[in-house]
Amino acid sequence: MTDQLLTFVQAHLVLFAALIVVTVALIANEVHGSVQGGKRLAPSEAVRLINDRDALVLDVRPAADFKKGHLLNAVNLPLPKLTDRASEIGKDKSRPVIVYCAIGPTAVEAAIRLRKLGHTEVYALRGGLNGWLGANLPVTAK
Repeated sequence: MTDQLLTFVQAHLVLFAALIVVTVALIANEVHGSVQGGKRLAPSEAVRLINDRDALVLDVRPAADFKKGHLLNAVNLPLPKLTDRASEIGKDKSRPVIVYCAIGPTAVEAAIRLRKLGHTEVYALRGGLNGWLGANLPVTAK
């Protein structure tokens, strides 16, 4: 088995090197997101936080995307306007905030910004709206 693996790696050195690079990049991305963006919540954890602790749900996608569909009771505050309009989130900076975008990375950036603005409990939704839909959870266009 080891001989076969070694032969395969020697025959496909470029592909194996690419696999290593992609694996390291994925791991680095996850570590960076966890360290900088804090904990990412799975959709089921987000539902629990919304129901048990009245978490604020913040959609940081553009307004046009928000109008097509969003989480129930979500507030739309696009990422480019987040710092300028942060007062719209509310004065209680200890209230849990769940931030989401389409697939996740923008929400991590928003979570970092909100922490810098003094919010103490901010979570990015793992997988964003796509992860929410993938868990068969409801959205609204109202």
